[in-house]
Amino acid sequence: MYPADCKYTKDHEWLKPLGDGTALVGITSYAAEALGDVVFVDLPEPGAAYKAGEEFGSVESVKTVSELFLPADGEVLEKNGELEAHPEFVNEDAFGKGWMLKVRLGGALPSDLLDAGAYAALVSAEAH
Repeated sequence: MYPADCKYTKDHEWLKPLGDGTALVGITSYAAEALGDVVFVDLPEPGAAYKAGEEFGSVESVKTVSELFLPADGEVLEKNGELEAHPEFVNEDAFGKGWMLKVRLGGALPSDLLDAGAYAALVSAEAH
């Protein structure tokens, strides 16, 4: 349900290390489902740098606007330009076509990131 090669935040973002000091970032399928139909994603331009936990953009759905927080220190290398025309990719394929940023990691990953099992337990607890 949640890819084992990703790390997760309690705010429902995911980070997938690519093994070369970079990672992809997005929101989880749980978050996308909770938001409803995503209609707009506001993402930073390449070159922007953030500390872990800092707001980097927002996602707008038919229900609400939610801030996005970077799971780890990083510099934006690329944003998913496909989301401008197809924000629904976030709902359809949160861990694939719905990725949001590619970042160059700025050091070790924060120790409070969750693995897939711990994230699934968090979601299960929130759902009840």
